Amino acid sequence: MIRLDVRQLFPVERHALLSLLETLQPADWARPTVCPGWAVQDVVAHILNDYMRRLSGSRDGYAGASFADDETLPAYLARVNGEFVRAMRQCSPEMMIDLLAHLGPQLDAVWADIAMDGAAHLNVSWAGSQTSPAWLDVARDYTEFWVHQQQIRDAVSQAGADDPGLLNPVLVTFLHAVPVALRDLPRPSGTAVEVEVTGPAGGRWAVISDGAQWDLTAESKHDPVATVRMGQDTLWRLASRGITVEQGRERAELSGDRQLAEAAAALLAVVA
Repeated sequence: MIRLDVRQLFPVERHALLSLLETLQPADWARPTVCPGWAVQDVVAHILNDYMRRLSGSRDGYAGASFADDETLPAYLARVNGEFVRAMRQCSPEMMIDLLAHLGPQLDAVWADIAMDGAAHLNVSWAGSQTSPAWLDVARDYTEFWVHQQQIRDAVSQAGADDPGLLNPVLVTFLHAVPVALRDLPRPSGTAVEVEVTGPAGGRWAVISDGAQWDLTAESKHDPVATVRMGQDTLWRLASRGITVEQGRERAELSGDRQLAEAAAALLAVVA
C-alpha cells in the first residue's frame, strides 16, 4: 500500500468549500446533484453529517445509530444518511455554513491526535483489508469531503478545488481499490498491472501480484502485462460512481491482458 498523510489538506479543502457556499444564491441550493434525490443543500447536509458522526465516534466514543435486524452496511448508511439529510431540510444554508465552520477545526484536532500507523477507527471496506491502517481511514474521509465538494461545484457550474495538491491524494487513495478489483484474478508473483492517470494531478502506479493477492505500489521493476490509462477527472468520477463502469471504460485506454485491464478499470472506492 502507498501510505498517505492528508491531514494538512482538510483546512484547505474546507476553506474552498466554505468560500464556494458563501457565494451561492438561494436557487443554487435547490439545484439537483449527481446524488439521486439530493439537491445541493442535501449534499451540504451530508457533509455536515460526516463531520458530526466522525466527531461523535472518533473523539467522543459514541457508537451512533444501531443497525436494524439483518441490515447490511450499505442499507444502514443509506438509511441513516437519508434520515439526517431529511431532518436538515428545516435548517437554513446559513446555519449549515456556520456549523461547518465551527466543527471543522474541532475535526482537524481529531485528525492531529490520531496515531496514523495504528488501526483505523472505521475500516475502509473497499480497500479490502479486515483492519485498515488509520492513515487510510483518514484519507478515505478526505476523499469523501473532496468528492462531495466537486458534486456541488458540478451542480452550480463552478470549477475549483482541483489543483494537483488537493486532487492527487484523492487519486492515490482511490487507487487502493484496484487490488480489490483484481482479487479474484490470481496471477504469478511479480505480475504487474500499470495504471496511468493523465493530467496535472496524475502519474503512474503499479498493482503487483505476490501470487496470492495484489498490492498497490508507486512503481514496478517488472513490465506490466496490462495497462489502464485514463484522465484524472475520469478516475475520481469512476471510483466514486459519478459515472458508470461502462462510461469509464469508454473514456479509458486499456491494453495487454484484457481481463486484468477491464477489472482494474472497474475499481470502486465507495461503499455500495
